[in-house]
Amino acid sequence: MTAESSFTPPGYGTMSPYLIVEGADRLFDFIQGSFGGEIDDRTYDQNGAVQHGAIKIGDSMVEFSEARPEWPAFPCAIHLYVPDTDAAYARAIDNGAESLHEPADMPYGERSAAIKDPTGNCWYIATYTGPAGG
Repeated sequence: MTAESSFTPPGYGTMSPYLIVEGADRLFDFIQGSFGGEIDDRTYDQNGAVQHGAIKIGDSMVEFSEARPEWPAFPCAIHLYVPDTDAAYARAIDNGAESLHEPADMPYGERSAAIKDPTGNCWYIATYTGPAGG
């Protein structure tokens, strides 16, 4: 089997987070500004709400849509590896995130921080620093 399987769209892995939020366009802007996300797809329904969207962060795709009565918004948590935790954290704060914890070195081999995005999702931003305890 090849790196890109025949049962997934090009650029997608076998699993993608799917966020249902109030303010999907705001989330697109936040991910672009904070994590350098690149829009892959964004379609709107007849009322102008995001029906489906996809944005690529590094080598991963995040999909989402605007909440509706049959699919209400609910928060989730995402663990995102980045080249520089401190810089990504600062960009996220500049783009409207709420700080949950500032960047710090963790005993499990990461420098990490946590933020809540403008739509209520928690992002654990981390850079791998080496084996735990070492």
